[in-house]
Amino acid sequence: MTRIIAGSARGIRLEVPSAGTRPTSDRVRESLFGALESADAIVGARVLDLYAGSGALGLETLSRGAVSADLVERARPAAAIIRRNAATVAKAGGVATARVHESAVRTFLQRTAGPYDLVFSDPPYDLDDDAMNGDLAALAPLLSADALVIVERARRSTPPDLEAAGLELLRDRSYGDTTLWWAAPQTTETPVEASGVGETQPDAESQSR
Repeated sequence: MTRIIAGSARGIRLEVPSAGTRPTSDRVRESLFGALESADAIVGARVLDLYAGSGALGLETLSRGAVSADLVERARPAAAIIRRNAATVAKAGGVATARVHESAVRTFLQRTAGPYDLVFSDPPYDLDDDAMNGDLAALAPLLSADALVIVERARRSTPPDLEAAGLELLRDRSYGDTTLWWAAPQTTETPVEASGVGETQPDAESQSR
């Protein structure tokens, strides 16, 4: 079961697709969002949730004060679930309803304007490395100057090629079999001090797949 962890829609249960998605565990989400709040990266943010699955990451940001969230999911059954989850969170939390896009990630990125301040990228296991890195490269021009990008993959997976995508690695953290990479647009100065990002970590825990 997946729930909204904190904010105005705290405790709201979210539907999860029965197949084809891999929800981020509550413990990993707690650590991730604790670090994002410490970095003041959520309130007022324009959020993009790629390969959204249940939409839990993007919807969590709306509950915590993001001003908008675009959730992109190619699978029709999952996109339908995200729409229901988005409506539930909006009603319970008194927040904006997320915009749900039933689309391949690359197609969406090629037609949207941005800019985005906070992006989650949690590609499915069957997406090959070239496709993942190509999606990140298509994303880079849509980011605000001080944006944060969170890439989530299995620990055993090949790390994303952030430099080739025009992004700069801030840090990476592993939680059981899950690794999160924190990145930002390539600049002379990183938008978040490395010492202040992602320090809160749960005990080792496997991600539900």
